[in-house]
Amino acid sequence: MFTIAEAAARSAAETGPETQRLAARGVPGVVVPPAFEEAFYRDGNLPEQLRRVFAAVNPARIDEDALEPLVARAQALIRTTYLLDDAVQVFYRALAAAGLDRGELHVRRPGTLSAESALVIPPGTTALHAVKRLWAQDWAFDAVLSRLDDTGSVALEARPTLIIPGPPGWPDAERAAVLGVEVALVSPLGLVGLP
Repeated sequence: MFTIAEAAARSAAETGPETQRLAARGVPGVVVPPAFEEAFYRDGNLPEQLRRVFAAVNPARIDEDALEPLVARAQALIRTTYLLDDAVQVFYRALAAAGLDRGELHVRRPGTLSAESALVIPPGTTALHAVKRLWAQDWAFDAVLSRLDDTGSVALEARPTLIIPGPPGWPDAERAAVLGVEVALVSPLGLVGLP
């Protein structure tokens, strides 16, 4: 894990283009790299478990009524699977190093608006739960149905996750115009997103 400021020295493929824009604007926060999410899935044997959950789904003929309980099971699986102790400690250390181990924060994927909030006290368990709730959104009905329609599979690629201080932002057209971007998210702490 690394700070948003450190993301400027990394590839946009690893951090997401929005993260690069946030780094250029000095927005504080932490980037959870895709490799961390991949390790969570691998170490929790989630690919196999998810394969079994969706085994009866025929992408050529999707029964949406049958899909609904499956996505609920998949989301619960993501939220309730444990991370290995070493990964948890890495997460807590990254939060503490960035000063995000106490107070309000939100997590979201670069380039998206959907966020999960947490009020954190050390060591940062509520922040970790917010990250897992965000990852579980990848298994929401519309997300799974979209993947099935687009690719014929429920599989997904791991993506970066942003952890940013304060509450989630809201679109501010005036700030977006000043910055020359389509969307700028602001919160009481200032700029928090350029999706």
